[in-house]
Amino acid sequence: MLPLTVNAAVVANPLCPAETALYDPGHGQDISVPSGYVVSVFASGLNFPTGIAFRATSGGNFEVYVLESGHGLPAGNNCNDEAVFQQTFPGQANPFTPDIRVFSRNGRLLRTLGKPTDATTGTGGNNVLQPHGPAVDIAFENGLQGGRLFGSDSNQATHAHNGQNNSSGIVIIDPQSGAVTPFISNLPTGDHPTEEFAFNGGWIYWSQGSTTNSGVVGLDNGGGQNQPDIPCQDIVLSQNVFDSGNG
Repeated sequence: MLPLTVNAAVVANPLCPAETALYDPGHGQDISVPSGYVVSVFASGLNFPTGIAFRATSGGNFEVYVLESGHGLPAGNNCNDEAVFQQTFPGQANPFTPDIRVFSRNGRLLRTLGKPTDATTGTGGNNVLQPHGPAVDIAFENGLQGGRLFGSDSNQATHAHNGQNNSSGIVIIDPQSGAVTPFISNLPTGDHPTEEFAFNGGWIYWSQGSTTNSGVVGLDNGGGQNQPDIPCQDIVLSQNVFDSGNG
């Protein structure tokens, strides 16, 4: 397979055209690999891919499942707001909502799974991923042999004081139709949602991110009343002082 041709370019979010970035994926020249290996571009133009899974098909072929996370955090402006993007550019594919893109072994896009149909709601539509994200990982229970496709699904867009909690859980995605079905819901979620998966002996193992980044529930976590952190043992912190907001 020959590498795809990808040229460097200055790009911008259409919601904030004054904020630009240099998009230069190159051809993996900054990735160190053992002698005899070559890095090439398989697929480009993705929106923050966070997970990848493979499933064997007939004739020795396979499909590549790539999870695009969505933005996942409340924005201070409109630059990464999935609801505003939908309202501003109705009918366009929303880059700030999660989905799964399925590619052939040669990098040809076959289908898109689980894409929310309405980014202005909490559910995003029927049998889809939550529109506010982020979605972090996907995995087939039987690895390359397929089986059920599991994914993380979350809503990290709510941090209001005494408001709705952030939410996350594990879902099953139909690898053909893309229909999303809850598997485990209402997992404890704050700054970090449900994340990576592993399977062994018929059991599913996953990492559940902590409520905070520092061991202290901050003002961005709803004041701590609706998203408390639960330490696993007595913990002595570093003597840093955190503003409690007079709470």
